[in-house]
Amino acid sequence: MADNKLYEALGVSRTASDSEIRRNYRRLAKEYHPDKNPAAGDKFKEISFAYEVLTNPEKREIYDRYGLKGLQEGGESGFAGAEDLFGHFFGGGGPFGGLFGGFGGGGFRHGQRRGPRRGENTVHRLKVSLEDMYNGKVSKLQLSKNTICTACGGEGGPPGALQPCRMCNGRGIKITITQLGPGMVQQMQSRCLDCDGEGEVINERDRCQVCMGRKVTQQTKLLEVHVDKGMKDEQRITFHGEGDQMPGVEPGDVIIVLQEKAHEVFQRSGADLMMKQTVTLTEALCGFTTVIKHLDGRNIVVKHPPGSVLVPGCIRGIEGQGMPIYKNPYEKGDLYIRVDVEFPENYFAPEGKLKELEALLGGRPAAQEIAADAEEVNMTDFEESPGSGGFRGQYYNEDDDHPHTGGQHVQCAHQ
Repeated sequence: MADNKLYEALGVSRTASDSEIRRNYRRLAKEYHPDKNPAAGDKFKEISFAYEVLTNPEKREIYDRYGLKGLQEGGESGFAGAEDLFGHFFGGGGPFGGLFGGFGGGGFRHGQRRGPRRGENTVHRLKVSLEDMYNGKVSKLQLSKNTICTACGGEGGPPGALQPCRMCNGRGIKITITQLGPGMVQQMQSRCLDCDGEGEVINERDRCQVCMGRKVTQQTKLLEVHVDKGMKDEQRITFHGEGDQMPGVEPGDVIIVLQEKAHEVFQRSGADLMMKQTVTLTEALCGFTTVIKHLDGRNIVVKHPPGSVLVPGCIRGIEGQGMPIYKNPYEKGDLYIRVDVEFPENYFAPEGKLKELEALLGGRPAAQEIAADAEEVNMTDFEESPGSGGFRGQYYNEDDDHPHTGGQHVQCAHQ
């Protein structure tokens, strides 16, 4: 019994002409195109597959003689492009689902492609603030994409205008054989330049005036990108099937990659936040109260009790005030505060007050014994001169250990 499934998919008979097949394909492509009918994705793939087989003379002849099984066998023996075509019939769904379930365990041999032939994915980067990742946000992204021309149904011209390329016999590829030596030849395969690898050509006078024979037109698409709470830098958001369109090819995906912008106050580490807080020496010793404005606009009052001394560089944590957990936003990480202590430049007080301060701070360590011949000096501020090469550069040349006679030296006052 003859296999008529591809003809039935396009609503034509086995004796249909090439122009009739193309005309029916354009009509069905408009009706089931994903942009107009998102629920008919499988149907669109099926009619595109049927169109691709029945408009290729070689593939149609094999299908008419041997059916879909003949196309599969042709693909395994080197039939150009067949393994891509059969991908449309795997994965279930549609009138062709499971058609090859009985062949070789229901799949291709090792190394062959599975699934429909797809276009390339398109990747875009979206800069988002730390506030957006904390609170969540919907961003609108305007993209340009190729869509199948609705004027010609992706044909590039009127019915019958497309003709198989004579240079590649409609295959889209050219095979070059080079003689390397006696009994030795090299066979190379390359894309046909005359038809740009499509296997079909159209005269300039017959080209569609909307797409100029390109079969696709460029349109603007507005995507709503949902940045959920807790998303991270370099996290991907995928819009399936929103990539560029081509006749007979399943569109690829549009992938949005989030790029976290640097924040003035907070730095992020996973679900935790880190910030710096500068306090005075008095606050470090006697306690303090400060207000931190969080990423959601809340004012958080942070208190440090008197008597618990903060040393420069110490880190204190606040539980539950970090980033929301992705897909579980009611759970949050922690906030860590690195404390910098700002010391006064000078402190002048009566002698009695200094003694009193010493006692409050626990007194001084035991005095060191000073030899009678020890020399007493005073310290001054140090300023490293440009190009000095560090501390040793102030005193020594690189080639010897003799005192440096040029440049400036640190001056110490002797008493």
